[in-house]
Amino acid sequence: MLRAVTAESSPEMSLEEWAAMDEDEPGELVDGRLVEEEVPAYAHEIIVAWFVAALYNWGRPRGVRVTGSGVKYAVGPRRGRIPDLSVYLPRAGHPRGKDALARTPPSIALEVISATPRDHRRDRVEKVADYSAFGVRWYWLVDPEARTFEILELGSDGRYVHALGATGEAVEAVPGCEGLRLELASLWAELDSLEEDDSAPGA
Repeated sequence: MLRAVTAESSPEMSLEEWAAMDEDEPGELVDGRLVEEEVPAYAHEIIVAWFVAALYNWGRPRGVRVTGSGVKYAVGPRRGRIPDLSVYLPRAGHPRGKDALARTPPSIALEVISATPRDHRRDRVEKVADYSAFGVRWYWLVDPEARTFEILELGSDGRYVHALGATGEAVEAVPGCEGLRLELASLWAELDSLEEDDSAPGA
C-alpha cells in the first residue's frame, strides 16, 4: 500500500538494483524510479493475514504456494511491483527459493485498496495494466472501506474482465480455486470490531 510519493528527484535504477535493495527500504519501481511506501495500517495487515490463512489452509493439501507482501516482481522492463499477497496454483510454475526478483507471474495477485485517491488509482488503474501485461491470471481487489471483494480475470486478449464481485457473507465459488470458500462475513466482522475499538472512549 503506497503513499502518493513519486520520487522524481531520485536516481534511476534497474530492476536488479531495486531487487538488491535492503528489505528495510520499501518501495515499488515505476518507470525506473522508486516510489516510496507507507507503513501499512493495522487493518490492512489484518486483511492480508486473513487471506493468507484462508488460502494456506485451503491450498496446502493441493500444492498451492501462498506468500504475503515482500516478493518483488519484475512486471515490466522498468517496473517492479510488490503485491500484498501472491498465489501460485499447481503446475503454474513459481520462482526459485533464492530469487530476489521474481519473473514468473503468480496465478493470483491481491491488493488491499486504501482510501486515498492516488492509492485508489494505483490499484485500480496502474496495477491493472501492470499485472495484465505481466500475465497474472487473476487480480483480487479488497476494498475495506466499501466492504467489497472483486476478482478480475485475464482474458485471451490480454485484458482483465470482471469475474466476481462480492459484498455479502460468503463466496461459494472462487474462479480458479476449486473448493475454496471465503467467509467474508468473518473478515468484515473483524474490521467492524477494530472500528468499534477505535471509537471506544479512551481509545
